[in-house]
Amino acid sequence: MELYYSLSVLIVLASFFAYLNVRFLKLPSTIGVMVIAMAVSIFLVVFGNIFPGPLGRVSKLINGFDFTELLMGAMLNFLLFAGAIHINLKDLREQRGPVVVFSTISVIISTFAVGTLVYYIPLADLNIPYIYCLLFGALISPTDPVAVLSILKGAKVRKSLETKIAGESLFNDGVAVVVFAVILELAQGTTGDITPLNVGWLLIKEAGGGFVLGTILGVTASRALRRIDDYKVSVLITLSVVMGGYLIAHELHISGPLTMVIAGIIIGNFKRRFIMSAVTKDYLDKFWELNDEILNAVLFLFIGFHLLVIKNINDYWVPGVISIVLVLFSRFISIWIPTTFIPFREKFSKGTIKILVWGGLRGGVSIALALSINDGPYTDTIIAITYFVVVFSIIVQGLSIGKVAGKILEKS
Repeated sequence: MELYYSLSVLIVLASFFAYLNVRFLKLPSTIGVMVIAMAVSIFLVVFGNIFPGPLGRVSKLINGFDFTELLMGAMLNFLLFAGAIHINLKDLREQRGPVVVFSTISVIISTFAVGTLVYYIPLADLNIPYIYCLLFGALISPTDPVAVLSILKGAKVRKSLETKIAGESLFNDGVAVVVFAVILELAQGTTGDITPLNVGWLLIKEAGGGFVLGTILGVTASRALRRIDDYKVSVLITLSVVMGGYLIAHELHISGPLTMVIAGIIIGNFKRRFIMSAVTKDYLDKFWELNDEILNAVLFLFIGFHLLVIKNINDYWVPGVISIVLVLFSRFISIWIPTTFIPFREKFSKGTIKILVWGGLRGGVSIALALSINDGPYTDTIIAITYFVVVFSIIVQGLSIGKVAGKILEKS
């Protein structure tokens, strides 16, 4: 009953905030919900002594959820599948070079760039050991697929650019989680047997296993869909792929997110290649679009309200703002180096690099990874500066990526 009560409150708040956004703010839905949730959080913090009841109840509600498990274990699978099912495989194949490089090599470059800069730049004044700076670099380097796909819907960028940004965000989780897990084990001293061979095997198992399982699920579901034309059963089949697929991936200790991405792309492109009635296709598309919108609203509501659970947030304004600059600079380095030294089929202009840098949004995945770090002397600091980077990324970069891209493309 407690879980039902908590979820009910979240859905009611998300719907109310979504209504206020559509009625008054008129921002992109996810950003609007998050902004209103943050405004409510700030109000509760400022007037907490006057209104202690609401502050305590909302804080208890947010603390009652294991955000890492909720996002990484449940919501992310639905959101990734819903996003991947709309990806055109032909467009993705044309951009496979940049997508593969940016989702692997760029993540590693960014991890070390962020970690090194945060450690050596004295202005940050964080006094965090280098290994924990690298840990922050690992969790903040992957672009968030949920934030990226949500914002790109309204941003007017070229199809090839959209595919690069969306494809990178969908595929970089596997590498990022492995890098984060390895550095976390080193930081917390839970293992002494980390070798290049072990790390390579972990990456192959996570990413390769997710690719294989996603392919099996996608092909099997597509063949089943080909033999029927019933929208109710079609929706149930795709639901079983997401929910059952995650259970299998979890038991095999392979990448659930990558499994969902591959399965979603295969099933989504099945709809384009084979005959499916307009009614079935319409119901299937609208079902996953609706799921996407509802879960996005709840997720960004969570992000907005997480302001309440960060201790002494006012102490982190300066390092938080500096971290934003360092993360953006590291993002530039991680994109610029590959485009300079790797002979891609197409040449990357300065304008394209700027759009890729500004379009690399961070979101709930980074916060979930930060919250998964065991309590320690540096945990609160890492969570706080992660929150600053994520909020800036979603609000400032998310609201301006369309205009930035338009201005750059006009000049080119």
